Amino acid sequence: MNTIPATPRIAIIGAGPGGLTCARILQRHGLTAAVYDRETGPETRDQGGSLDLHEDDGQVALREAGLLEEFFRLSRPEGQEMRQWDPKSGTIVFHHTPAEDERFKPEIDRGQLRGLLLDSLQPGTVRWGHTLRCVEGPAQGPRRLRFADGTTVEADLVIGADGAWSTVRRALSDATPQYTGVSLLEAWFDDVDHRHPDIAALVGQGSAAAADGDRGLFAQRNSGGHIRVYVIQRVPADWITAAGLTIGDTDGIRALLLDRYRHWSPALRRLLTDNDGPYVDRRIHALPVPHTWEHNPTLTLLGDAAHLMPPLGVGVNLAMLDACELALAIVHHDTVEDAVLAYEKTMLPRSARMQQLLDNGVDELLSPELPDFAQAGTVAQ
Repeated sequence: MNTIPATPRIAIIGAGPGGLTCARILQRHGLTAAVYDRETGPETRDQGGSLDLHEDDGQVALREAGLLEEFFRLSRPEGQEMRQWDPKSGTIVFHHTPAEDERFKPEIDRGQLRGLLLDSLQPGTVRWGHTLRCVEGPAQGPRRLRFADGTTVEADLVIGADGAWSTVRRALSDATPQYTGVSLLEAWFDDVDHRHPDIAALVGQGSAAAADGDRGLFAQRNSGGHIRVYVIQRVPADWITAAGLTIGDTDGIRALLLDRYRHWSPALRRLLTDNDGPYVDRRIHALPVPHTWEHNPTLTLLGDAAHLMPPLGVGVNLAMLDACELALAIVHHDTVEDAVLAYEKTMLPRSARMQQLLDNGVDELLSPELPDFAQAGTVAQ
């Protein structure tokens, strides 16, 4: 049994929402944790689109982190608006407009959420430019983290919050993410209310979608006058190179998409072609269902490192809930092993249930059916 030292050596790999939430809650309870991330700084890359943080998981974690009210000040409750279009006519067939005081799942940009969490941490908590190569040392600890720059760090507990292609996972499990057969092609629209007013009106203040079973479009309003559109297709992983193109061949990809979506409404086809700048290829991968591992007293996982699933609005919320529960387990148990056991006793069954529920979730991204909550009388036409 490993007793947590007075100054615990807790290493969190990955400075995403899960890893930062875990560090923040630990610090609120007087425990220290170092977060290691391969990026060179918080502005190294675009953090992606908008997130809806749910009242029963993501917001629970933010409340425990003491950041919920600040989140509400940054969030966009109007982003809870949801539209569904008919692919051929482009008309709205479903429209949910949030109530004025609705706070069940307000939207926030990924970059804003990350900034909120980073600003809440003690200076020096995040160690940028640390690409983890491997985890060494005995199962009972201490663990040695070996980084790409040749440096090493010892820790009593290593928390893998390092996403889909987690390095920490390799020390616990042989599982690797598998391609689901569905790819997203991301397109950006900037200053939409002035440069793309028709698209701004088409999408509204939240999200909008259309699908015909094999192809789909999902558009999402972000802050600062931006809209991101995801072109969803059931295609081989190499569909771009198989067409003789590269991801940088914007004109060639546009022509290919226009042919594939030729039966769709002209208004919706503008979402394929009017984007500012190149496309971004985002293939959807998922871990085996369920993904579990043999208990290890000095290693554990959270978020996508533990249970990568299709992107259906649960990933960040589950990562933050995982982080919250793990941090509180560390606070309230006398040993590292007891804390990890308590955390995994709850997290693994929950993630297994959600993985099983979303096992064929990519089909939902392409389904022409109305969202479930459209049948519950919550539609504002």
